[in-house]
Amino acid sequence: MKKLFTTVLIGLAVLSSTACKHPGKEAETIMAATPESKDEITKNVFTDSYGEKIEVTVNTTRNTATVHLEGKTYDLKKSDALPEYTASNEEYQYSDIKGNITFLKKNVDMVLFRTKRDTKGSGSAKMASY
Repeated sequence: MKKLFTTVLIGLAVLSSTACKHPGKEAETIMAATPESKDEITKNVFTDSYGEKIEVTVNTTRNTATVHLEGKTYDLKKSDALPEYTASNEEYQYSDIKGNITFLKKNVDMVLFRTKRDTKGSGSAKMASY
């Protein structure tokens, strides 16, 4: 009986020691969070008098502009030589000068899109002061 008791005790000890062992912790992999883009990006959608829409995304950090018009995408680079915000590539030019938005094809001087930016706060709410 004593031999059986010690055998059972040793058996329980072996079982409990193997049962209590948790599988080794997996090495924690710390994924470096992808740094959020620190680029200053502005996105505007303009509509002209004919109802056509142009979507302009300007990245002021990288000095680029992306224009979406009629299902096509145009990537342009900012031109410092031209006034206010103007971006162009070999064929196309986008400009936002004093609220006048223009997108044109340079080699044939053909305007593809033109509108005037809506200025907030102006309109019939202005009152004259005397």
